Amino acid sequence: MSENKEKDLKKVSKKGLKAMRKTRGHHPIRNEGRVMKYGAKGFMRNFWLSSAATIVMAITMIILFITIVASVILTNTAEIMRDKIDITIYFRPGTSDEVLAQMTDIISEDKNIKTVSTSNSEEEYEKFLNENSDSEDLTNILDEDMRKLMISKMQATMRIKVYNIDDIESIKTIVETNPVFSDYLDTELSPTYDVNQTEIATITSWARIARTGGVILAVVFLVISILIVFSTIRMAIFSRREEIYMMKLVGADKGFIRGPFLVEAEICGLIAGVVAGTASYFGFKFLAPKLAGYGIDVTTITNILESNQLILVFLVFIVSGLLIGRIAAGLAVSKYLHKA
Repeated sequence: MSENKEKDLKKVSKKGLKAMRKTRGHHPIRNEGRVMKYGAKGFMRNFWLSSAATIVMAITMIILFITIVASVILTNTAEIMRDKIDITIYFRPGTSDEVLAQMTDIISEDKNIKTVSTSNSEEEYEKFLNENSDSEDLTNILDEDMRKLMISKMQATMRIKVYNIDDIESIKTIVETNPVFSDYLDTELSPTYDVNQTEIATITSWARIARTGGVILAVVFLVISILIVFSTIRMAIFSRREEIYMMKLVGADKGFIRGPFLVEAEICGLIAGVVAGTASYFGFKFLAPKLAGYGIDVTTITNILESNQLILVFLVFIVSGLLIGRIAAGLAVSKYLHKA
């Protein structure tokens, strides 16, 4: 009697497997829905481990965001400072407009010259008055005699903007060796070749450090997040090895068995992307006015976050989270699933 029952069970199981194999490909949407459902259950089943993986993934993406933002705003700040720099050359008081024009023609032959402007002693005096127009005490004492005295002491100037502030040796050579320049150069005030160069070099160095240090930190946290997701999926595989064994017995294909574990990791990545994107957005909005107060240019990032590109930024966060989760889960599944 028992032998007959075993034969009947074998027939039933064979028929069931054949039926499953025949109908398995006929309901892909239903199968995908089940995979998503089982993946969500797995996420809740390993909630604390999944939460830890989500937090570390979010930190990884926030560090990447900080790295990119710091590099962009510091580089932009350095470039703006470079654009604002002009080289000022001082000439003896009373240098005529004709001589200044002659020197302008000479210096303009250098290919690194962007613009050249000159001011004689009287024009420099007028600039001085405009800059101190709010000082009533000063304007009250500036009578005609004082005006003449100040003009006689005011240096004429030439202000030069260049394309590349790091390559001004040819300009120095003209100023120091050309006889027209050397005859009229002021002996008290030297040309301002190196003004703000130290500040620019410092900001450029900060940008380089932020870029390098941020990448290193991001890589470290990326490895940590992959390891945590990897461990989470590995523990999930071991805790569900009996379920996996039964699924294999009833003929479930590899994709259906692997799917829930991948979905579980992708849920971690999805949540991490949303959390990281939200934290990065509001964190930058909070810090941007303070950074701008220190003269740091934040307009490029601000314009991106206040435009339609904000959606793209969030998509980048989410896709990054999904990729991290998928890669880590894929490694764990490929290594441990066949052992279950």
